[in-house]
Amino acid sequence: MTPSPRPAHRRGFTLIEILIVVTILGILASIVIALVNVTTEDAQRTAFVSSGRVFSKAAQRFWLDNGGPLEDASSGVLPAGFDPYVQETAWGETPIGGVWDTELNSFGIGSALGVHFDGTGQTRDDTFMTEVDLVADDGDLTTGSFRKLAADRYYFVLAD
Repeated sequence: MTPSPRPAHRRGFTLIEILIVVTILGILASIVIALVNVTTEDAQRTAFVSSGRVFSKAAQRFWLDNGGPLEDASSGVLPAGFDPYVQETAWGETPIGGVWDTELNSFGIGSALGVHFDGTGQTRDDTFMTEVDLVADDGDLTTGSFRKLAADRYYFVLAD
């Protein structure tokens, strides 16, 4: 007797098995990307608040040394005489978009330093900036030392 032919062994994966694996990998990738985006925004908020505090302390030191606050310079332009107090390369675009700016006797405050969303980099809304305020101050953009002064301006208030 001749032996009957052995059934062929299946090699490889079926199309359905491959599609299931690809779908699972896609879901996992989207979860990882979402977590990275949240972490990146948290880091940007923290970097902005840290820089804002450093610049605010430098502005207070400037005030003590010069007998008055920083001038109201154009957005993104280092105020006159401020270069010995901060690195000029650090002034300009902020970690969250927009540019650093100073205000003097405007928007109902005496002196302030903050971000002006003038179209440079990403523009942030009140929801994002409230999260910044939670890190910097009291979580309320209308009170405290970090405030919204205008539609596109959020500042550390140095003097009311």
